[in-house]
Formats: sequence, C-alpha cells, structure tokens
Amino acid sequence: MRFRHPDGSTVHLAYCTNVHPAETLDGVLAQLRDHCEPVRRRLGRDRLGIGLWLARDAAHALVTDPSALRGLRTELDRRGLEVVTLNGFPYEGFGAEEVKYRVYTPDWADPERLDHTTSLARVLAGLLPDDVTEGTISTLPLAWRTAYDETRADKARGALVTLAERLDALEELTGRSIRIGLEPEPGCVVETTHDAIAPLTAIAHDRIGICVDTCHLATSFEDPHTALDALAEARVPVVKSQLSAALHAEHPRLPAVREALAAFAEPRFLHQTRSAGTADGSGAAVLHGTDDLDEALAADGPLPDTAPWRAHFHVPLHAAPAAPLTSTLPVLEAALTRLVGGPHPLTRHLEVETYTWQALPPELRPRARAQLTDGIAAELTLARDLLTDLGLKELP
Repeated sequence: MRFRHPDGSTVHLAYCTNVHPAETLDGVLAQLRDHCEPVRRRLGRDRLGIGLWLARDAAHALVTDPSALRGLRTELDRRGLEVVTLNGFPYEGFGAEEVKYRVYTPDWADPERLDHTTSLARVLAGLLPDDVTEGTISTLPLAWRTAYDETRADKARGALVTLAERLDALEELTGRSIRIGLEPEPGCVVETTHDAIAPLTAIAHDRIGICVDTCHLATSFEDPHTALDALAEARVPVVKSQLSAALHAEHPRLPAVREALAAFAEPRFLHQTRSAGTADGSGAAVLHGTDDLDEALAADGPLPDTAPWRAHFHVPLHAAPAAPLTSTLPVLEAALTRLVGGPHPLTRHLEVETYTWQALPPELRPRARAQLTDGIAAELTLARDLLTDLGLKELP
C-alpha cells in the first residue's frame, strides 16, 4: 500500500510474510498464492506491499539463478504484489516448532550473516518495482548478548563495513539503493535504540541505520519521542519501522493477571519480559528482565511485580488481549506520529510484523486460512487509518 506524505514523498506500508512458514522458493511462491494475494483481495486493493522473509535456501536459489528471480518478480506482478523491503533477521527455521534462541544465529560476527544479507540485497534490487529505486532490509542487532566479546564485535563491525561497500557497488551496477537497518531487540547486544547509536556512528555509513520495531521499543519501556530525538541528534537514519505491539500487564502481582500472562507463554518463540522496576539512587528507572515469559512467571522469578510488565509477544494490532491484559498500541501510535507525522517522514518504509498468530493462546488463533487473511487485513486497515489520520493520502 502506498501513501502520499504532505511533503510529496511516497510512504510504503507492507505486511511481513514471516507469519507464513516457508524455507524454499517454492514455499515463497505458495505464500503469494495462498496468503498474500487473498489479503490484497480482502482489502479491495489493486496493489499490496509485502515485506518478504526469504530464508537462506530461498535467497540462495534466487541469487544464483537469474531466471528464478525473474520468475518471482513476474509472479509478484501477476498477483498485484510489490516488494520494497525484506525481513533479513531470521536466517532459517523460523517456522520450526521451536525457534527460541536459534533466531539469533548466525550473528554478524559469522561470515554466513554477511553472505546471506548480501544475497538479500541483490535479490531486492531485482524485485523493486520499476518506479522505486530504494529498498530496505532489517537485520539482527549484531548478536545475542552472550558470548559476544570484543573479538566478535570487531568481526561484526568489519562485516557491516564490507556490506556497506558492497551496497555501494550494487547501486553503481543496478541504480538501486539498498539500505540495512539493525533491529534492536531485548536480550541482544543492541537491545534499545540507545544501544544502537555507538556502533552505528562508529560505522558512519548512511547505508547502515536502524529499524525501529515498536513492539521491541515498548518492551524495553523506551519513550518513542526520546528515542527518535536521540537517533536524529546522532544522525542515525531510521531505515524502516516495523509496526507491532507488545503484551502489557499493568498489575503483574495479581493472580488473575499472572494467569492471563501464562496463556501467552508458549514453546516456539522467546518472549523476553521486562519490568520498568523502580528508580535507583539517581532517580533513573532500573529495567529488570528475563529471557522468556515463563521465567518471569516462575514462583521465584526475578522481576519485581510492583510495576507494569511488558512481554515481547507481537499481539495483533487491531485486537488487544482481553482484560486484565492489554497491548502497547499507544506506543506504536506515538512512534508513528513522529516517524511520518512531521513535515518530512523519518522513514518511508513501514511493515506490519505480527508473526505470532499461530502462537497465540489456542482460543485466539485463526482456525482456517480465511481467518488469518481477515486478521492480517484488519491489521493493515488499522495501520492505514492511523496514516490517513496523520494527513497521508492513500494512493491507488
């Protein structure tokens, strides 16, 4: 979906296809047929943006076979779909029964991450619509925090510098500009937008910026205005933003609240949980955290229960959990106001990323393909309404 910003620029809205498991090119083509085109038709649109997730095998097939890449581009056009952004965070196995910590490997200290992201950039350059010259890719925020020492940090920095050089060469060859955004996530080396500033200013290349995921922003109790002000002051570009909402529990000490949270503790994905905690001696808030929701809910769990909790669980944008829980949709709204509500957009690529539909408590999961189609369409409709309320005009 495309929107005209009041300054005349085009803002793109897509939904991320990592909600649909696929590891191969054939699986990606099936996604387009079974899910993406039905969402477009459900919305009554002639054109729909999708943020493709391409696993290692699918990306390798496309980058090594020009005819396969042309075939994918043709299939996108035939089904009324367009791609300006890719989700390059998961490497493979995102549809497995248990993902958990596996999603953080390989990290940016491993050569496989550089090679894969280079492949994604080459593929994206071939998939961009004819009237679009800029593409974006979101990626792992360097690494999971454990086993990351200065040696691995040096390797990661070197890999990102090499990637920037490759992207420069790619633009010279194709005329397409591809940018990469590190996506801060709780538990990673770059957990917050603040954590991203030092490594990105050290690299100091406008092709390498940040992807602001509003679920992750909220889970870490970051204020959107403060975060985006700091990025602007540091001249860190917001390459793209993923529109998502976290799980919020206002009173985690109450038994009914803990019981409701327990329904979201599931075996497939990590659901890092944070408590705003209490102020330290300087008056600053101390953030407490666990790697997963079940750790937080344990009888001897480490989180204080006198302040609200937030869990990294991408809940559907249009359907907040039933009381006593809610979502952090207000954080998304505040971030979006800053991202595209000003005189000029801070980013032109927005991506709804609710990949956890099938990880919801059983009674909330879609039971048929059509229900998932309806849910994704409802999320995009909400995002569209937020954009038009900010003064953007939906384009055909």
